[in-house]
Amino acid sequence: MSLHELVFRGRRLTSDRAMVMAIINRTPDSFYDHGAIWAEDLARTAIKTAVEEQAEVLDFGGVPASPGPEVTVAEEISRVVPTLQWARETYPDLVISVDTWRAEAAAAFCEAGADLINDSWGAAEPEILDVAAQFGAGYVCSHTDGLAPRTDPVRPQYDDVVASVLRDCTALAERALEKGVPREGIMIDPCIDFSKNTYQSLEVLRNVDKLVATGWPVLMAMSNKGVVGETLDVEMDDRLIGTLAATALAARDGAAMFRAHQPRETRQVCEMVASIEGSRPPAAARRWI
Repeated sequence: MSLHELVFRGRRLTSDRAMVMAIINRTPDSFYDHGAIWAEDLARTAIKTAVEEQAEVLDFGGVPASPGPEVTVAEEISRVVPTLQWARETYPDLVISVDTWRAEAAAAFCEAGADLINDSWGAAEPEILDVAAQFGAGYVCSHTDGLAPRTDPVRPQYDDVVASVLRDCTALAERALEKGVPREGIMIDPCIDFSKNTYQSLEVLRNVDKLVATGWPVLMAMSNKGVVGETLDVEMDDRLIGTLAATALAARDGAAMFRAHQPRETRQVCEMVASIEGSRPPAAARRWI
């Protein structure tokens, strides 16, 4: 039984569980790995591992979300394209995503073979929707409450953070559709921690079912983020358990995909949730049968 179905540039994904988007950082200063796979050979190894761990999508990013040294468009493209092209040639059926808010970079990545534009900054460059439409690529509609790319908020305030997420994400999804982005490739992402403090991110996590109820497939990107660190008072290398707990609840509530630093563990959580709910049969039921 198919639980989720998505199409990105003609590449159809169907699954009886929530899917996994593995993170491939092409930066020397990622908040999570601090450039651990910055070298090209290490990036290729990480790609191979993610494919072996059955991630349905690989997400390549050339600019950290957090504030830091400027990365020009040319530099962003040069960081990502060689690795992306190698992945496309090596795994021709793989769905490739690019984490960028820049229309020019998105176009270069789609030319190189990307299928999905994961724009974490809510169409800060509106032309990025035209790029997605031009290539027939998928597009992720994110909630940042108007925060400028690569900036931190100052005490974000909401009358109702969930209502803000619902309003902005669905409005952007409709704009993407009007621009010609294929409906089956449009997703929404509440953007946990982007323009949200820990209390606000937790409130969004309590209401994933409301995002799912919009009818737009939901991408959750919360892997090892600050909300986990502050909720549990743990450092970066001790956030996996909290991340997986949040993953299980969001998968139960119907999220379609999880962006993850640890694809194998995330996939297993999604499989277990789907099997408990009845959409996925056990992989190897043998005891006393």
